[in-house]
Amino acid sequence: MCGFVGFTNTKDNSNKILEEMMERIRHRGPDSGGHYIDSDIALGFRRLSIIDITASGDQPIYNEDDTKVLLFNGEIYNYRILREDLIEKGHIFKTNTDSEVLLHGYEEYGVDLLKKLRGMFGFVIWDKVKKELFGARDFFGIKPMYFAKMDQTLMFGSEIKSFLAHPDFKKELNETALENYLTFQYSPTEETFFKGVYKLLPAHYFIYKNDIMTVKRYWDVHFKDDNRPDMDEWVEKISDTFKNSVEAHKIADVEVGSFLSSGVDSSYVASVANVDKTFTVGFGEDEKYNEIGWAKEFSKFIGKENISHVITPEEYWEHIPKIQYHLDEPLADPACIALYFVCREAAKYVKVVLSGEGADEIFGGYNIYKEPLGSSAYKSLPMPIRRGIGKIAEQLPQKRGVNFLVRNGKELEERFIGNAYMFTEKERKALLKIKTDAPAPTEITKPFYDKVTDKDPITKMQYLDLHLWMAGDILLKADKMSMANSLELRVPFLDREVMKLAERIPAKYRVSTENTKLAMRRAALKAAPEKTANKKKLGFPVPIRVWLKEDKYYNIVKDTFTSDIGKKFFNSDKLVSLLDDHRAGKYDNSRKIWTVYVFLVWYKVYFVNE
Repeated sequence: MCGFVGFTNTKDNSNKILEEMMERIRHRGPDSGGHYIDSDIALGFRRLSIIDITASGDQPIYNEDDTKVLLFNGEIYNYRILREDLIEKGHIFKTNTDSEVLLHGYEEYGVDLLKKLRGMFGFVIWDKVKKELFGARDFFGIKPMYFAKMDQTLMFGSEIKSFLAHPDFKKELNETALENYLTFQYSPTEETFFKGVYKLLPAHYFIYKNDIMTVKRYWDVHFKDDNRPDMDEWVEKISDTFKNSVEAHKIADVEVGSFLSSGVDSSYVASVANVDKTFTVGFGEDEKYNEIGWAKEFSKFIGKENISHVITPEEYWEHIPKIQYHLDEPLADPACIALYFVCREAAKYVKVVLSGEGADEIFGGYNIYKEPLGSSAYKSLPMPIRRGIGKIAEQLPQKRGVNFLVRNGKELEERFIGNAYMFTEKERKALLKIKTDAPAPTEITKPFYDKVTDKDPITKMQYLDLHLWMAGDILLKADKMSMANSLELRVPFLDREVMKLAERIPAKYRVSTENTKLAMRRAALKAAPEKTANKKKLGFPVPIRVWLKEDKYYNIVKDTFTSDIGKKFFNSDKLVSLLDDHRAGKYDNSRKIWTVYVFLVWYKVYFVNE
């Protein structure tokens, strides 16, 4: 696991610029660094040694005649098979790394190489002869990649913060991204919070030549129910396929550990992986916010050591600026900070951990997926009547019954934009002082819904979450929080073979009115005790709503809301009203408050203190 930076070279002092850019991402690869510079391009690399940990695994890596140069961040789990095939075809290898397989594979297959890979990756290959740059990002977006074209310079790399060290980089806030973020709690499009900086989206590659950037998708998920196998057969298929994925994800020349909460996903991973150590964090002693007891009990059950840490409110709040720095863009998921701490603990003992990200999206694990199955007399009313009632309900204070009327007055495509829906379009415009051309939330989700018009509602929701929520929130925090601690995080659920199986499982074996991830939970029962396999999902629960009612944290947030920065972007009186109503117990505004607060902290880190 590593990080890389690069830019098309028009500078006399490119060596110094590259060195400064590399230093910005040293946390991604503290073991070694390397670079390649010519009159056309500058490439820099930071390495965290996992496979072939000798110096022969250092990057950049070159092909036989040194006409192609590779930078690679990630792991290719089927690299040994691909290596044998390439050797048979006459390619000569200088190392035992998975990195070199990409280089020779691209020589042999070109873009078609991507269809053969099993793993997580972001990589670029510079062709010295063609003067052409090729770059690709993995299927699900596990590993990040960004690019920007400024003053005739193309910059690219694993983290945006490296671009700040380049003299051609113009740091400017993308206000459109801010408005989108207020609804989604993350940046949902290819645009980032830095104007002119873009994400290479998951399952996409680019070719840059003659100052022209061409970006294309090379893979997508295709849900197609296979109703021939019964539940028992699906359970066996999941069990076998997942075991195979976990074994592939354990390939390393260093010790591998596993994250562990009280939920089925991480428990399933830990039990199948048979690692020596598991890692858990929690808050206080309340079981709603502390899963350490569960994790220790489960670790004892599978005969492994559990290492845990109780996060204090003080250290949680103290680390918020540092964590927003590492994220590159604001992310209002409170769990990302808990994830930072569990990564910090794990990094004291291992270089690689396995985690359960992705299971909910591919097997149907979120409770919201049960919503379309709910039966009620109200839902039998014609949609025009429900829509009219919903419009009236929108004017009322938000409460559970009112929200039911609002949601059921809309079609799925109108009401579901993913697992987070912070501020409506109307709310965010009332809150913001600035005016942007941000699209409506439904404009962002429409292209994804358009691809699954013939699918059932549960599948539509999963497809949307796979492309927006998972990439924009779940995998962003997984990569950035682990790399902030120089730790490699691997996600065996997000494997092409597992996805190939999951996209065929009928909705009736994924979700029911009683539970979620039905077939996967049954498979997990083969390795985990029943109370764990069937436990309700908690994730990394964080007591934000409790803290915001305490004087200390209420005042911290209020001071931020009423600061010059807060007043620059927002109508501060409306922010304070949200905060006061929450403190008084009128409404649970904690997630909305947190969304704005996190942005303001991030803005101060990058635009005031930077």
